[in-house]
Amino acid sequence: MSRGFVKEDDAQTPPIVPPRAALPAGTPNYVTPTGLAQLQAELTTLETTRAQAAANRDNDTDRTHRLSLLNGRLALLTERLASAKLIDPSTQPPGEVRFGATVTLRTLSGGRVGAERTFTLVGVDEADVAAGKVGFVAPIARALVGAKLGQAVSLPLGPKPETVEVVHISYA
Repeated sequence: MSRGFVKEDDAQTPPIVPPRAALPAGTPNYVTPTGLAQLQAELTTLETTRAQAAANRDNDTDRTHRLSLLNGRLALLTERLASAKLIDPSTQPPGEVRFGATVTLRTLSGGRVGAERTFTLVGVDEADVAAGKVGFVAPIARALVGAKLGQAVSLPLGPKPETVEVVHISYA
């Protein structure tokens, strides 16, 4: 059949599967217990959604497109789960910033002097800046790992580095 008699809408374009949070090549996929639970819950939800989409026979074109998208998302999530390395924050050294630490910093210079901010170092899939969770591969996290309580650290924030003091470290 000539291509001239085929409607353009019939040509199914493959779905664009959104990528997961970036994890640099060669970097272990560290996760907290909360982060692992979130990934597992996401897997359950995606599997349920996929089963519902597979059962829906209303529109085969939409169904095929939706299933392709869900299968792509499931493949990426399954890969991320398979590479997950669970780190229990309670096993980390209490006086040093490590993966899973909740850290409070006080600005000493370069920003609003005296201002404090608190955040937790988590896995890339759990990171949510608005919730105070920073991925362990972020520049600020890399600068802080290994810092001890009371230590001054230079952070790469904007055009000028900011010097902060680690005033509190906890692992909850």
